Amino acid sequence: MGTPQTPATVAQALRWAQAQHLDRLDAQLLVLHALGRGAQERAWLLAHDTDAFPEAAHATLQAAVLRRAAGEPLAYITGHKEFFGLDLQVDARVLVPRPDTETLVEWALELLSPAATPTHPARVVDLGTGSGAIALALKHTRPDLQVSAVDFSTDALAVAQANAQRLQLDVQFAQGSWLEAVPPDQRFDAIVSNPPYIASADHHLAALKHEPLQALASGADGLDDIRDIIRQARDHLSPGGWLLLEHGYDQAPAVRALLVAAGWHKVQSRRDLAGIERCSGGQWHGV
Repeated sequence: MGTPQTPATVAQALRWAQAQHLDRLDAQLLVLHALGRGAQERAWLLAHDTDAFPEAAHATLQAAVLRRAAGEPLAYITGHKEFFGLDLQVDARVLVPRPDTETLVEWALELLSPAATPTHPARVVDLGTGSGAIALALKHTRPDLQVSAVDFSTDALAVAQANAQRLQLDVQFAQGSWLEAVPPDQRFDAIVSNPPYIASADHHLAALKHEPLQALASGADGLDDIRDIIRQARDHLSPGGWLLLEHGYDQAPAVRALLVAAGWHKVQSRRDLAGIERCSGGQWHGV
Protein backbone atom coordinates (compact mmCIF):
# COMPACT_ATOMS: atom_id res chain seq x y z
CA MET A 1 0.00 0.00 0.00
CA GLY A 2 1.56 3.25 -1.10
CA THR A 3 1.09 6.68 0.43
CA PRO A 4 -2.23 7.84 -1.03
CA GLN A 5 -3.59 11.31 -1.32
CA THR A 6 -5.78 12.01 1.70
CA PRO A 7 -9.44 11.41 0.78
CA ALA A 8 -11.44 14.62 0.98
CA THR A 9 -14.84 13.02 1.66
CA VAL A 10 -16.35 9.99 3.35
CA ALA A 11 -17.18 8.50 -0.06
CA GLN A 12 -13.58 8.90 -1.22
CA ALA A 13 -12.35 7.24 1.98
CA LEU A 14 -14.60 4.27 1.30
CA ARG A 15 -13.35 3.97 -2.28
CA TRP A 16 -9.75 4.21 -1.08
CA ALA A 17 -10.25 1.48 1.54
CA GLN A 18 -11.84 -0.86 -1.01
CA ALA A 19 -8.96 -0.19 -3.39
CA GLN A 20 -6.67 -1.74 -0.75
CA HIS A 21 -8.28 -5.13 -1.50
CA LEU A 22 -10.82 -4.98 1.33
CA ASP A 23 -14.35 -6.15 0.80
CA ARG A 24 -17.07 -3.52 1.02
CA LEU A 25 -18.24 -4.43 4.53
CA ASP A 26 -14.73 -4.34 6.00
CA ALA A 27 -14.11 -1.01 4.29
CA GLN A 28 -17.33 0.45 5.71
CA LEU A 29 -16.61 -0.75 9.23
CA LEU A 30 -13.03 0.54 9.20
CA VAL A 31 -14.13 3.95 7.91
CA LEU A 32 -16.72 4.13 10.68
CA HIS A 33 -14.05 3.10 13.20
CA ALA A 34 -11.72 5.82 11.92
CA LEU A 35 -14.51 8.35 12.39
CA GLY A 36 -15.24 7.14 15.93
CA ARG A 37 -18.58 5.65 14.94
CA GLY A 38 -20.03 2.19 15.62
CA ALA A 39 -20.72 -0.74 13.30
CA GLN A 40 -24.46 -0.14 13.62
CA GLU A 41 -24.10 3.21 11.82
CA ARG A 42 -23.50 1.91 8.30
CA ALA A 43 -26.57 3.81 7.05
CA TRP A 44 -24.85 6.99 8.23
CA LEU A 45 -22.20 6.50 5.54
CA LEU A 46 -24.78 6.78 2.79
CA ALA A 47 -26.41 9.86 4.27
CA HIS A 48 -23.06 11.59 4.82
CA ASP A 49 -21.00 10.45 1.83
CA THR A 50 -20.10 14.04 0.88
CA ASP A 51 -19.04 15.01 4.40
CA ALA A 52 -15.41 15.99 4.85
CA PHE A 53 -13.11 13.14 5.93
CA PRO A 54 -10.64 14.50 8.51
CA GLU A 55 -6.94 14.00 7.89
CA ALA A 56 -6.54 12.50 11.36
CA ALA A 57 -9.22 9.94 10.54
CA HIS A 58 -7.32 8.93 7.42
CA ALA A 59 -4.21 8.21 9.50
CA THR A 60 -6.33 5.94 11.70
CA LEU A 61 -7.85 4.32 8.62
CA GLN A 62 -4.44 3.65 7.07
CA ALA A 63 -3.20 1.91 10.20
CA ALA A 64 -6.38 -0.15 10.46
CA VAL A 65 -6.21 -1.23 6.80
CA LEU A 66 -2.62 -2.37 7.26
CA ARG A 67 -3.64 -4.50 10.24
CA ARG A 68 -6.57 -6.00 8.35
CA ALA A 69 -4.38 -6.75 5.33
CA ALA A 70 -2.07 -8.69 7.67
CA GLY A 71 -4.97 -10.92 8.61
CA GLU A 72 -5.85 -9.43 11.98
CA PRO A 73 -9.52 -9.96 12.85
CA LEU A 74 -11.68 -6.91 12.27
CA ALA A 75 -12.99 -7.13 15.83
CA TYR A 76 -9.51 -6.68 17.29
CA ILE A 77 -8.99 -3.57 15.18
CA THR A 78 -12.30 -1.94 16.09
CA GLY A 79 -12.36 -3.38 19.61
CA HIS A 80 -15.99 -4.49 19.27
CA LYS A 81 -18.00 -7.54 18.21
CA GLU A 82 -21.76 -8.02 18.20
CA PHE A 83 -23.01 -11.31 19.68
CA PHE A 84 -26.63 -12.26 20.38
CA GLY A 85 -27.61 -8.60 20.27
CA LEU A 86 -24.85 -7.49 22.66
CA ASP A 87 -21.99 -5.14 21.82
CA LEU A 88 -18.95 -6.86 23.32
CA GLN A 89 -15.52 -5.32 23.70
CA VAL A 90 -12.81 -7.72 22.52
CA ASP A 91 -9.07 -7.74 21.97
CA ALA A 92 -6.27 -10.24 21.40
CA ARG A 93 -6.65 -11.66 24.94
CA VAL A 94 -9.81 -13.52 23.85
CA LEU A 95 -11.25 -15.31 20.85
CA VAL A 96 -13.55 -13.29 18.62
CA PRO A 97 -17.14 -14.45 19.33
CA ARG A 98 -18.55 -16.18 16.27
CA PRO A 99 -22.16 -16.38 15.04
CA ASP A 100 -21.98 -20.21 15.12
CA THR A 101 -21.84 -20.07 18.92
CA GLU A 102 -25.31 -18.48 19.06
CA THR A 103 -26.60 -22.01 18.35
CA LEU A 104 -25.25 -23.06 21.77
CA VAL A 105 -26.93 -20.11 23.49
CA GLU A 106 -30.29 -20.84 21.86
CA TRP A 107 -30.14 -24.50 22.86
CA ALA A 108 -29.27 -23.62 26.46
CA LEU A 109 -32.14 -21.11 26.68
CA GLU A 110 -34.56 -23.74 25.39
CA LEU A 111 -33.47 -26.30 27.99
CA LEU A 112 -33.30 -23.85 30.90
CA SER A 113 -36.86 -22.57 30.51
CA PRO A 114 -38.51 -25.54 32.27
CA ALA A 115 -35.70 -25.74 34.85
CA ALA A 116 -36.64 -22.46 36.55
CA THR A 117 -39.30 -21.87 39.18
CA PRO A 118 -40.04 -18.77 41.32
CA THR A 119 -38.28 -20.43 44.27
CA HIS A 120 -35.48 -22.09 42.30
CA PRO A 121 -33.82 -19.95 39.62
CA ALA A 122 -32.12 -22.06 36.98
CA ARG A 123 -28.34 -22.19 37.37
CA VAL A 124 -25.91 -22.33 34.46
CA VAL A 125 -22.14 -22.11 34.14
CA ASP A 126 -20.16 -21.15 31.02
CA LEU A 127 -16.76 -22.86 30.89
CA GLY A 128 -13.96 -21.09 29.02
CA THR A 129 -15.97 -17.90 28.87
CA GLY A 130 -13.39 -15.78 27.00
CA SER A 131 -15.03 -12.43 26.29
CA GLY A 132 -18.04 -13.55 28.32
CA ALA A 133 -20.17 -13.89 25.19
CA ILE A 134 -22.18 -16.98 26.13
CA ALA A 135 -22.66 -16.13 29.80
CA LEU A 136 -23.63 -12.54 29.09
CA ALA A 137 -26.02 -13.51 26.30
CA LEU A 138 -27.77 -15.94 28.65
CA LYS A 139 -28.04 -13.39 31.46
CA HIS A 140 -29.19 -10.60 29.14
CA THR A 141 -31.91 -12.78 27.61
CA ARG A 142 -32.97 -14.39 30.89
CA PRO A 143 -32.25 -12.03 33.81
CA ASP A 144 -33.75 -14.61 36.19
CA LEU A 145 -30.93 -17.10 35.53
CA GLN A 146 -28.09 -17.52 37.99
CA VAL A 147 -25.11 -17.40 35.63
CA SER A 148 -21.50 -18.27 36.43
CA ALA A 149 -18.50 -18.15 34.12
CA VAL A 150 -15.06 -19.75 34.32
CA ASP A 151 -11.81 -19.21 32.48
CA PHE A 152 -8.26 -20.38 33.10
CA SER A 153 -6.85 -17.16 31.64
CA THR A 154 -6.82 -14.18 33.98
CA ASP A 155 -6.47 -11.95 30.92
CA ALA A 156 -9.66 -13.38 29.42
CA LEU A 157 -11.49 -12.99 32.71
CA ALA A 158 -10.51 -9.32 32.81
CA VAL A 159 -12.16 -8.83 29.40
CA ALA A 160 -15.29 -10.75 30.41
CA GLN A 161 -15.64 -8.91 33.71
CA ALA A 162 -15.26 -5.55 31.98
CA ASN A 163 -17.99 -6.51 29.51
CA ALA A 164 -20.28 -7.61 32.34
CA GLN A 165 -19.71 -4.36 34.20
CA ARG A 166 -20.26 -2.20 31.14
CA LEU A 167 -23.44 -4.08 30.21
CA GLN A 168 -24.59 -4.15 33.86
CA LEU A 169 -25.12 -7.91 33.85
CA ASP A 170 -24.71 -9.84 37.10
CA VAL A 171 -22.52 -12.85 36.28
CA GLN A 172 -20.28 -14.61 38.81
CA PHE A 173 -16.74 -15.20 37.53
CA ALA A 174 -14.11 -17.71 38.67
CA GLN A 175 -10.57 -18.48 37.55
CA GLY A 176 -9.41 -22.03 37.05
CA SER A 177 -9.38 -25.15 34.89
CA TRP A 178 -12.92 -26.00 33.85
CA LEU A 179 -15.07 -27.18 36.77
CA GLU A 180 -12.13 -27.34 39.15
CA ALA A 181 -12.78 -23.59 39.52
CA VAL A 182 -16.19 -24.04 41.20
CA PRO A 183 -16.90 -25.38 44.71
CA PRO A 184 -17.16 -29.21 44.87
CA ASP A 185 -20.77 -29.10 46.07
CA GLN A 186 -22.03 -26.58 43.51
CA ARG A 187 -24.63 -27.94 41.08
CA PHE A 188 -26.04 -26.49 37.87
CA ASP A 189 -29.05 -27.12 35.68
CA ALA A 190 -26.85 -26.68 32.61
CA ILE A 191 -23.15 -26.56 31.84
CA VAL A 192 -22.25 -24.93 28.54
CA SER A 193 -18.89 -24.55 26.88
CA ASN A 194 -17.18 -23.52 23.69
CA PRO A 195 -13.81 -25.10 24.55
CA PRO A 196 -10.67 -25.43 22.45
CA TYR A 197 -11.35 -28.14 19.86
CA ILE A 198 -8.79 -27.81 17.05
CA ALA A 199 -6.17 -30.54 16.67
CA SER A 200 -2.72 -29.26 17.59
CA ALA A 201 -1.34 -30.05 14.11
CA ASP A 202 -4.34 -28.71 12.17
CA HIS A 203 -3.32 -26.42 9.31
CA HIS A 204 -6.25 -24.10 10.10
CA LEU A 205 -4.35 -22.78 13.13
CA ALA A 206 -2.04 -20.83 10.82
CA ALA A 207 -4.98 -18.65 9.74
CA LEU A 208 -5.81 -17.95 13.40
CA LYS A 209 -2.37 -16.68 14.38
CA HIS A 210 -3.76 -13.48 15.88
CA GLU A 211 -6.00 -15.29 18.38
CA PRO A 212 -4.83 -16.96 21.64
CA LEU A 213 -3.59 -20.49 20.88
CA GLN A 214 -4.58 -21.86 24.29
CA ALA A 215 -8.21 -21.10 23.45
CA LEU A 216 -8.03 -22.95 20.13
CA ALA A 217 -5.94 -26.16 20.22
CA SER A 218 -6.66 -29.24 22.34
CA GLY A 219 -4.37 -32.20 21.79
CA ALA A 220 -3.76 -34.50 18.86
CA ASP A 221 -7.44 -34.92 17.92
CA GLY A 222 -8.75 -31.64 19.32
CA LEU A 223 -10.88 -33.40 21.94
CA ASP A 224 -8.70 -33.36 25.07
CA ASP A 225 -10.56 -30.52 26.76
CA ILE A 226 -13.95 -31.91 25.76
CA ARG A 227 -12.98 -35.22 27.41
CA ASP A 228 -12.02 -33.38 30.60
CA ILE A 229 -15.29 -31.44 30.68
CA ILE A 230 -17.38 -34.56 30.08
CA ARG A 231 -15.56 -36.31 32.91
CA GLN A 232 -15.98 -33.42 35.37
CA ALA A 233 -19.50 -32.27 34.45
CA ARG A 234 -21.55 -35.08 35.96
CA ASP A 235 -20.37 -34.15 39.47
CA HIS A 236 -21.65 -30.59 39.03
CA LEU A 237 -25.09 -31.14 37.51
CA SER A 238 -28.42 -31.39 39.26
CA PRO A 239 -30.33 -34.58 38.33
CA GLY A 240 -31.69 -34.05 34.84
CA GLY A 241 -29.15 -31.32 34.07
CA TRP A 242 -27.58 -30.89 30.65
CA LEU A 243 -24.07 -30.54 29.28
CA LEU A 244 -23.85 -28.65 25.97
CA LEU A 245 -20.60 -28.44 24.02
CA GLU A 246 -19.61 -26.56 20.90
CA HIS A 247 -17.14 -28.43 18.69
CA GLY A 248 -15.60 -28.56 15.24
CA TYR A 249 -17.57 -28.99 12.03
CA ASP A 250 -16.70 -32.71 11.76
CA GLN A 251 -16.52 -33.69 15.44
CA ALA A 252 -20.18 -34.31 16.31
CA PRO A 253 -20.03 -38.13 15.93
CA ALA A 254 -16.90 -38.32 18.09
CA VAL A 255 -18.36 -36.06 20.80
CA ARG A 256 -21.63 -37.99 20.86
CA ALA A 257 -19.66 -41.23 21.21
CA LEU A 258 -17.72 -39.78 24.17
CA LEU A 259 -20.96 -38.74 25.87
CA VAL A 260 -22.63 -42.12 25.33
CA ALA A 261 -19.56 -43.99 26.60
CA ALA A 262 -19.57 -41.83 29.75
CA GLY A 263 -23.20 -42.70 30.54
CA TRP A 264 -25.02 -39.58 29.35
CA HIS A 265 -28.64 -39.77 28.17
CA LYS A 266 -30.60 -38.15 25.34
CA VAL A 267 -27.31 -37.53 23.52
CA GLN A 268 -27.88 -35.36 20.45
CA SER A 269 -26.45 -32.59 18.27
CA ARG A 270 -27.72 -29.26 17.00
CA ARG A 271 -27.00 -27.66 13.64
CA ASP A 272 -25.95 -24.06 13.05
CA LEU A 273 -27.41 -21.78 10.37
CA ALA A 274 -25.12 -23.38 7.78
CA GLY A 275 -26.57 -26.80 8.56
CA ILE A 276 -23.40 -28.04 10.29
CA GLU A 277 -23.65 -30.10 13.47
CA ARG A 278 -22.06 -27.42 15.65
CA CYS A 279 -23.02 -28.48 19.20
CA SER A 280 -23.57 -31.78 20.99
CA GLY A 281 -24.85 -32.54 24.45
CA GLY A 282 -26.50 -34.91 26.80
CA GLN A 283 -28.54 -35.12 29.98
CA TRP A 284 -27.26 -36.48 33.30
CA HIS A 285 -29.80 -38.46 35.29
CA GLY A 286 -27.77 -38.48 38.47
CA VAL A 287 -27.64 -41.24 41.04
